[in-house]
Amino acid sequence: MSKRKEIKLLDEEALRRTITRISHEILERNRGVEGIALIGIRTRGAFIAERLANIIERTEGKRPLLGILDITLYRDDLCTIGEKPIVHATEIPFDVNQKVIVLVDDVLYTGRTVRAALDAIMDFGRPKRVELAVLMDRGYRELPIRADYAGRELSITQNEVVLVRISEVDGVDEVVIKELDETE
Repeated sequence: MSKRKEIKLLDEEALRRTITRISHEILERNRGVEGIALIGIRTRGAFIAERLANIIERTEGKRPLLGILDITLYRDDLCTIGEKPIVHATEIPFDVNQKVIVLVDDVLYTGRTVRAALDAIMDFGRPKRVELAVLMDRGYRELPIRADYAGRELSITQNEVVLVRISEVDGVDEVVIKELDETE
């Protein structure tokens, strides 16, 4: 088994700047914070959404609505991820009707996670619009889904994976590309 290589794309400071830029793009496109709500997809998307909300609050003086979405039961591969998938709480403590929902995730790849999240959000009501903010867009879509806000668009091979590491989960803030062994 050969050693896997990791290439660092973003360090802690670059990650902070990227999230800050995305927060400003959200504010610019929506002309402020009024009527918008951020919903982070568990796990890392929820922490990125929290960081976006903090920056928006510092910038605008008003905090956007913030929710957390667990998509486990909406996945189209539910039967393949194990007998007893772990379902976490979805926390959307506001009415989504007629809100601009900014769905937040760490990496956009096939689009299947986003499709599941859209299905879940629609169970809560009818938003005015849903926008997608991702830290990394790695391409290779299987569904016609695109990000409205992307920290970085990547051109990597399918034998590489993008790992977003967030201090709240991983103890470090960074984004790396890892080359997979043929055995993985």
